[in-house]
Amino acid sequence: MEDEKKMEAHNLDSDQGPFSVTDDSNQQPLCQEAPSPKLSVTELSRELESRSELIDDKEFDIPQVDTPPTLESILNETDDEEEPFVLEDPSLLNIDNIDTHSYDTSSVASSDSGDRTHLKRKKKLRDSFSVHGSVIRLSLLKGISAQIVSAAAKVDAGLPTAIAASSLIAVGTSHGLALIFGKDPNQALRLCLGSTAVGAQYGAISALSINNDCSRLLCGFAKGQITMWDLASGKLLRSITDAHPPGTAILHIKFTDDPTLAICNDSGGSVFELSFKRVMGVRTCESRCLFSGSKGEVCCIEPLHAKAELRDHPITQYSLLAMASLTKILVIGLKPSLKVWMTFPYGRMDPSSVPLLAWHFVAVQTSVNPVLAFCRGDVVHFLLVKRDESGAIHVTKQKQLHLHYDLINFTWINSRTVVLLDSVEKLHVIDRQTQEELETVEISEVQLVYNSSHFKSLATGGNVSQALALVGEKACYQSISNCGGQIFYLGTKSVHVMTLRSWRERIDHLLKQECLNEALALAWSFHEGKAKAVVGLSGDEHKRKAVVADRMVEILIQYADRIMKKCPDQGKIQVMEQHFQDMVPVIVDYCLLLQRMDLLFSQMYDKMAENSVAKGVFLECLEPYIISDKLVGMTAQIMKDLLLHFQDRNLMANMEACIVHMDVTSLDIQQVVLMCWENRLYDAMIYVYNSGMNDFITPMEKLFKVIAHPLSAGKSLSDEQVIMGNKLLVYISCCLAGRAYPLGNIPEDLVPLVKNQVFEFLIRLHSAEAPAEEEVYPYVRTLLHFDTREFLNVLALVMVENSDFTPSQVGCLFTFLARQLAKPNNTLFVNRTLFDQILEFLCSPDDDSRHSERQQVLLELLQAGGIVQFEENRLIQMAEKAEFYQICEFMYEREHRYDMIIDCYLRDPLRKEEVFTYIHNILSIPGHSTEEKQSVWQKALKHIEELISASPFKAADLISIHFSEQVEQIIQNLQDQYLLFQFLKSLLDSREGINQDLLQLSPSVTEQFIELLCQYDPDQVLETLKFLESYRLEETIQVVQKYQLHEATSYLLEKKGDIHGAFSVMLEFLQRKLLILTSEDENSIKVPSLKDIEDTLAKTISLCQRNSHKLNQQQREALWFPLLEAMMAPQRLSSSTMLCHYSEFLKNLTMQVLNNMAAFIALPLILQRILQDPVYGRGKLGEIQGLVLGMLDSFNYEQTLLETTTNLLNHDLHWSLRNLKASVTRGLNPKQDYCCICLQQYKRRQETADQIIVFSCGHLYHSLCLMSKECGTESKGQIRWTCFKCNANHKGGKLSETSSELKKGTPVSLAQINSETLLDPQQAQAFDQLCRLYRGTSRLALLTELSRDRGGEKHGLLHVSQGDSALNSVFQNETFQLHLTPPPPLLDD
Repeated sequence: MEDEKKMEAHNLDSDQGPFSVTDDSNQQPLCQEAPSPKLSVTELSRELESRSELIDDKEFDIPQVDTPPTLESILNETDDEEEPFVLEDPSLLNIDNIDTHSYDTSSVASSDSGDRTHLKRKKKLRDSFSVHGSVIRLSLLKGISAQIVSAAAKVDAGLPTAIAASSLIAVGTSHGLALIFGKDPNQALRLCLGSTAVGAQYGAISALSINNDCSRLLCGFAKGQITMWDLASGKLLRSITDAHPPGTAILHIKFTDDPTLAICNDSGGSVFELSFKRVMGVRTCESRCLFSGSKGEVCCIEPLHAKAELRDHPITQYSLLAMASLTKILVIGLKPSLKVWMTFPYGRMDPSSVPLLAWHFVAVQTSVNPVLAFCRGDVVHFLLVKRDESGAIHVTKQKQLHLHYDLINFTWINSRTVVLLDSVEKLHVIDRQTQEELETVEISEVQLVYNSSHFKSLATGGNVSQALALVGEKACYQSISNCGGQIFYLGTKSVHVMTLRSWRERIDHLLKQECLNEALALAWSFHEGKAKAVVGLSGDEHKRKAVVADRMVEILIQYADRIMKKCPDQGKIQVMEQHFQDMVPVIVDYCLLLQRMDLLFSQMYDKMAENSVAKGVFLECLEPYIISDKLVGMTAQIMKDLLLHFQDRNLMANMEACIVHMDVTSLDIQQVVLMCWENRLYDAMIYVYNSGMNDFITPMEKLFKVIAHPLSAGKSLSDEQVIMGNKLLVYISCCLAGRAYPLGNIPEDLVPLVKNQVFEFLIRLHSAEAPAEEEVYPYVRTLLHFDTREFLNVLALVMVENSDFTPSQVGCLFTFLARQLAKPNNTLFVNRTLFDQILEFLCSPDDDSRHSERQQVLLELLQAGGIVQFEENRLIQMAEKAEFYQICEFMYEREHRYDMIIDCYLRDPLRKEEVFTYIHNILSIPGHSTEEKQSVWQKALKHIEELISASPFKAADLISIHFSEQVEQIIQNLQDQYLLFQFLKSLLDSREGINQDLLQLSPSVTEQFIELLCQYDPDQVLETLKFLESYRLEETIQVVQKYQLHEATSYLLEKKGDIHGAFSVMLEFLQRKLLILTSEDENSIKVPSLKDIEDTLAKTISLCQRNSHKLNQQQREALWFPLLEAMMAPQRLSSSTMLCHYSEFLKNLTMQVLNNMAAFIALPLILQRILQDPVYGRGKLGEIQGLVLGMLDSFNYEQTLLETTTNLLNHDLHWSLRNLKASVTRGLNPKQDYCCICLQQYKRRQETADQIIVFSCGHLYHSLCLMSKECGTESKGQIRWTCFKCNANHKGGKLSETSSELKKGTPVSLAQINSETLLDPQQAQAFDQLCRLYRGTSRLALLTELSRDRGGEKHGLLHVSQGDSALNSVFQNETFQLHLTPPPPLLDD
């Protein structure tokens, strides 16, 4: 073990130094492949994500075999039995049935049927040299080759028989020697292992293998022995003679990635596993048979090797081994236990063909997995091997490679490129992805060594099967070895190495052969990343392109020099032109591809300008690039030379084609315009004006001048003038459409300006420099004369297709057309499809811009008579898709489908609320049939929920008028609770203005509304309860208690008559807020604001005040003292830290309670309660001084107020009675001595029942006359009289009001409210006169009014809305003034 470690410590590094080999006469380094970066599997997967296209994604999953076959079952199979491994498509097992046309085989031909030999005769190799150049370099290793020949001659080493390459190169000989060479430049012989004596005993070396770290060498011999050598010391470590049956040659021996495990294959077709161990210092080797050749010989084995950066790949733990027998392929796993993962039969094939196996890790999509390539004959199969999460291995078949030659070797040179060797010793380099053959090289001069003698086991007597011997005729397994992107070929007297050329070498190789065109093409493929088998081009894409571009510039300069040097000096001018026409376009093309305008127009043009023919060819070469817009940024000198060249050659069409693609701003614009006009290059002239000067009007003016005169004179136009007119129409259409003429687009920032300029130009009243006789609108008139239909079509189509024209502009045009078409004498013919286009334009559902404007335009078009141009059903459908609901309404109105108009309103967000007016008008206004009204009524009822959503108030108003009987049904059908709340609020709230008399709703509806109000707007519950009437108290109380609305609960309890219950609710609510305020736990509940507590206290005090008048003393104390206690209790919490913040606030609130309760509770009781309280009772008098003094102040104020009020009342009463008595007792003086009714003297009638009635106004009547006029009213046994004449003359006056009030028995003035004695007419008139004398409200009236208010409060809040006392109050008078002075004295008549 120590020796092994020592040997491993002296392993040779593969990068110890390159050594040189010879390719023809040039020395080339052997190790020149691109170094492989050492990456982990994850990093390598990320790096290769971008190369996921390297393997075709089309793959056929190979299902896992349910019961994997055992080795015994495989060994016992007969050759003609079908294998248990079956693909999803059974036909894929048969090569002849594969549809090869489904694969892109590029230049590598393939076929699915037919005679193979016939195909080989027909198919020919494609010469890919011109596309890819020389991809590979085959070099002779002169040092190694010379020493092999020298060893054969000097030490009788024999001929070479096998080769193995790693950091060292091992060559086995026919006399049993192993020659070890280094990869240093001298290719020196490092070791010579073995001896000819041993070789005579063991025979020739038939197989070699070097392990991963290049520390061990395994040698297999023709007579079956195996030896292991230490490559560091040259010491023989093991000599194995019993690893397999004797008498059979070693065909293959392979190290696995495990250095203690190797695989060997003998000429008997068996495969053995060799396990190297060291026990007690003794090196041993244990052998295990993996496959017996008794039922089918294995002739090729290949273990899966992983590079250092892929050693942690999950599939390496299985140590996979691929084996190829004469009939099938097997893939087995050696670890953790022996298991067969796949078997695959060949199908029909040539028995002499050689089975081949090769592993390589390939990036497929985003992961790296091994791919096994195997073939026998001319078809290469690729199998992708993956490991799933469960640990099972799955094999997926990839695209096959069909060839037209038989293979004897298959080698991966990298993951994208494979090298094939056919049976006639030709190397074929194939791109794996595209299956394109990149290069073919003949290697017959190598004189490749074949292993036929070992397959025939000639050294042991030839005891092999005929099938194995037939395969061995072309076997060269041990003559070819690959390592690090190099493939070594062992010849009879030499060793050759094949490597991929770097990209620079491939280009230089073409340049040496003067294939400049091919070199440029290859370089461009490197630049674009399309080349195959690229080596040496690293870095990111931008860096790679820059490197290749620099190399291409060098080649182009060299190419230009070669053009000028090889120009024929003598001969015809056509020969010279042909020379430059063949060469110059290449320079122009690649300069443009590289976007090197500076190179093209400086160095290249200067070189071409040395020869006039070359210069002309160069300029003409620019034309196709200019026309295709590939050439931009031309210098002014180049453009000038180009135009002069075309003018000299009379190539006017070419010149015009170039001008319209050039940037002419750097040229002499006027000169170019003049040249274009003189040569009739109208397109070029328009282009120069447009692009050179941004002038879009002048070209039209020039063209109009040419065609306007003959048209106005009635002359026919010439062909050239017709062409100019057509160009003018096209130019106008392009400008209006925002397109440049004759091609391209106008810059976006100029499009609106150009359209407006052109449109304004067309509608000018007069042209510039117009003669006096010119008619208005000359330009429109000219175009109409030129081609009426086309001009209208141009305008119509352009304006419809272009979104820059507003719908109003488009609509104006078509409205004008519709009006013209509607005229009886119409001579204008417009294709109806134009109206279809305008309909599609205006009704485009994808265009949300200018929706209202487009709808209005279409509506005006229909109203102007355009409706006859459309199919009505199609118009309605398109209007509905475009959400043109006014159009739909217009159409439905024509058809009297009024119910459908409701849908139009509801879908139109701008007019949604107008639907209520529409429904009301249809159902209310006469003029519609019963059926129409019924359909609208039903439609509205069907969409009632949507109507309520649009406007709850308007819907409630509509429902109360037209659907009053369906209200409760509507309420039941409404599912949205918030929508129901809004609807009921609008329906039941009298403040909304809905006529409640039209509704007959049950109390449950009102209670449902109250409950919803509690949910969505609890602050409005109390105010709403005050004006709602039709609800049940008990049920409503339960609702508000459910939602804990204390004020509303208190109001309802008070209305119910439960005063103490209402007070208890408010008191509890107040106590809860005070408790939270003084609580020390700040996080428990949100602390209420001081204003909130003060408001709650004020409402509670108001409740007590309203009801204290109708309660006895004990009941009053039951209200006020608990309230006082509630305010004083928090102040006892002397330990509370919160109390110090609110103590002053609480004392102020307590003062408010005391001040208000003093009016209802005796002062001694209040003081006793205060002095008993610990807060005030334990302190000194100063602590309660404020409370006591406040109460005394209130008492003094109220006492003074009472005394003053009493004095005022007595004074007013005495003054009023004195003047009233004086007025009543004063004598009456009639104005005449006859009755004002019958006009007879009062003395004439002497009837007993007749009395004389005299009024203070001076009118005299007979009592019977007054009775006949109903001027007397009997009340309580007395007759009250009113003056007939005064009452008739002042029907609207105060006296008539007084009489009517007296007649009705209602009080006349504030002074008579509490008096049950009614005044007679004379007294009433006297009092009325007294009131007119005193112009204002008396103090007695004020006090009476106050008394009335106090009396009203006794009934509680329930009577606020009842009675008219508040409305007739003196305080409601706007002119009311309080007179503090005594009333004026009464003046005697």
